[in-house]
Order: sequence, then structure tokens, then C-alpha cells
Amino acid sequence: MKTINAMSRAVRVGSLAMIAGLGIAGSVQAQDKGTVHLAYVEWSDAVASTNVMRAVLEQAGYEVETTSLSAAAMWQAVASGDADAMTTAWLPTTHENYYEQTKDELVDLGVNLDGTKLGLVVPAYTELDSIDQLDDKADSIGGEIIGIDPGAGLMSLTEDVLDEYGLERDIDLRNGSGATMTAALQNAIKNQEDIVVTGWTPHWMFARWDLKYLDDPENVYGGAEQIHTIAREGLQEDMPEAYTILDNFNWTSEELGEVMLMNQEEGSDPYENAKAWVEENQEMVQEWMGKS
Repeated sequence: MKTINAMSRAVRVGSLAMIAGLGIAGSVQAQDKGTVHLAYVEWSDAVASTNVMRAVLEQAGYEVETTSLSAAAMWQAVASGDADAMTTAWLPTTHENYYEQTKDELVDLGVNLDGTKLGLVVPAYTELDSIDQLDDKADSIGGEIIGIDPGAGLMSLTEDVLDEYGLERDIDLRNGSGATMTAALQNAIKNQEDIVVTGWTPHWMFARWDLKYLDDPENVYGGAEQIHTIAREGLQEDMPEAYTILDNFNWTSEELGEVMLMNQEEGSDPYENAKAWVEENQEMVQEWMGKS
């Protein structure tokens, strides 16, 4: 049996060498290194960072699969080993509950982006400046706050906001998605209407429109957060190079913003945009790959 296995390996190696000679060694290298599975949520920052990391890992020779999930399912997928990593863990506040429930099965690779913010966002032209003013302005915003997907930590925090400020009776939190939230915001701005949405930084909407956060006197949303990269246990042993790249991944809000804005162009493909950005930022990419 050992002889057969050895012969099989020899045939496989010879076949790979022949294919490489035909000019497609890159795809063989990727297959030989294995597949990295990245989980993410359909937030603009998560779509951008996940596709950038996909492009970088593919440059390093890996196959990469990406799966869009709810926030809770994303954390569970990495904890259970169904996914290898995620680049969009908002800590210490937004995803605090998910982290506490799964931290014993995860490896926190640390911050990949510093200086995030969560809160309620309004057009700059509105007279609203603080959350505690919403009680008197419920009618002007149609008695609702436009939210995102119901599993998001931001939505849970916003429910706490409604409770803390005594707004549950007059204002509803509407579930939706990042896309439906920005569509509602765009429509309101077009008509110069008041609107309140759940928002976060970094997000491309702040580059497109003149917006502001409502003050949060009770500090329910907390202070600035960071976005962490989280990996499954065992990834370092199974794919040490991929683990190193994920561990080294770190960029600024401005760099992330470049990719997010590219993704808002009509008909654009986030994956193709990520590949173009990676190609134009090879010095940073080489640092992530540990080659500089």
C-alpha cells in the first residue's frame, strides 16, 4: 500500500509539473494549498474587506470561498469550523454577545481597523441633534427608525436605545438590510424629508451625503470600536500562511472607504474591485503576506 501511495504521489507531482509547464501553475498552486472559507455579513464594509482578503489569499495561492450570513450565523460558522475566518467582528460592543458565546472556540487575531462608530444617523439639514429629541419629533420621521438586518448587533443596541430613552410607544424600529436602509435614506434626502436610520462608520454613505450622528447622552451605543479578524481554532496549524495573512491584515478607514466607494458604482463587481485595489496596493499587500 505504501508503494502504491508513493507511486500515486509521484504521478501526481509529475502531472502538476506538466500542467505548470502549460502556464497554469497558479491554479495548481491554489488547489495544492487548499481552500479558505470566509464568512461575512452583507454590510458594505464587510463586503469590501472580505473581497479584498479573498483577492490577497488567492494571490498567495489559495482557493477562497465566501459565504454571506447573518451576524449570528457568521460567528457560529467560524466557531464550529464551518468557516475558517471572518474580517468583520465589531468589538467590544456590537458583537459582544456573539463573542461571549463563542470565544472559547475562536482565535481573535486582533484589530484590522480602528476607530469605528455606531449610532442613529440623520441628514445634516434636519433640526434633530440628539436622540432625546426624538420623543417630540416622532411624527416628523413617520414614527420609525429605518434599520438593517434583524440579527445585527446594531439593531439590538437600537432596541436598547428605544427602551433607555422611552421611545418604544411612539417609534418603531423597522427591520431591513443595509441596502434598504440606504435606499430609504437616499429617497428622503432627494425630497428633503426627515429620516432617522441606524448607521455606522466606516460606511460609504458618509462620503456620498452630508450626514450627522445624533448625540447619545446616555451612551447606549458606547464609544469607538474596532473591527477584528477572527479565525477558527486549528487554522494556524492547518494553513499557517493563510493564518499569517489574516493575522497581518490591517488598514485604515480611508483605505476601506476607497473600496466601498468603488463598490457603489453602478454595475460594479465587489470582487473585481477588490482585485483591482489589491493590484494597486501591492506594497501593503506584501506586508500582509509577511514578505516585506
